[in-house]
Amino acid sequence: MSTPATTTYRLSTKGILRSEWHKLRTLRSTWITLSTATALVIAVGATMGSTYDGDDSEVDTIVFTLLGTQLSQICLAVLGILITAGEYSTGMIRASVTAVPRRLPVLWSKAAIFTAVAFAVSWTTDVVTFLTAQIWLSGTDKELSLTDDGVLGALTGSAASLTLLSLIALGLGALLRSVPGAIGAFVGSVLILPEVLGMLPFSAVESAIRHFPVQAASSLGSLTRVEDTIAPGTALVTLTLWTAAIIAAASVLLKRRDV
Repeated sequence: MSTPATTTYRLSTKGILRSEWHKLRTLRSTWITLSTATALVIAVGATMGSTYDGDDSEVDTIVFTLLGTQLSQICLAVLGILITAGEYSTGMIRASVTAVPRRLPVLWSKAAIFTAVAFAVSWTTDVVTFLTAQIWLSGTDKELSLTDDGVLGALTGSAASLTLLSLIALGLGALLRSVPGAIGAFVGSVLILPEVLGMLPFSAVESAIRHFPVQAASSLGSLTRVEDTIAPGTALVTLTLWTAAIIAAASVLLKRRDV
């Protein structure tokens, strides 16, 4: 009696990344959130450019053009949360950690794939929005080109800040394992809490708030330094540390808790 042929299953980083990429691109929510984020930024940028009458001449041109990123930031954060917390709501996480018993490569692969997608989409959208707005801003005091000093750096900084903020949301999703809970935590702790604390009449609090994620991100997407923000280099390091801390905490809990 012959022995049935068996296939050896070998787990690799490339295979895990390919699996996470497949899951991400086959979710309808991925295309909806990315399309919405892109449309919002371009639409707001075109509106700002076409209605500019010189009243906001003191506003940084990149900040003025990319005002819609404040809306796309929420869309990307929701997508980041769906990538991690969404698997707990569907039960898919059990299949994921069964296929990858070490667990951590699952989370890290999700973060890596999401980082690549979020940055590519954000950067492309920022460039398209800038060029679209310049159709109307040509001949005004906000006329710029991609080759002007600092323009590509500011557009790249804006995309990087959006990506890092979205990774914080992804980490919150992995920590809380609940889509509504993670969205509430992101909106409450990342977006609203600094504004509330900013009302306190203490200079130490005001200084500390400048190192919060959203406040640090605000200094990365402009040609000139935004008032009451930390330097861009410090802001990038600060935002990266916030992101790393959230992802590290999520990694520890993923390893220790049952799924």
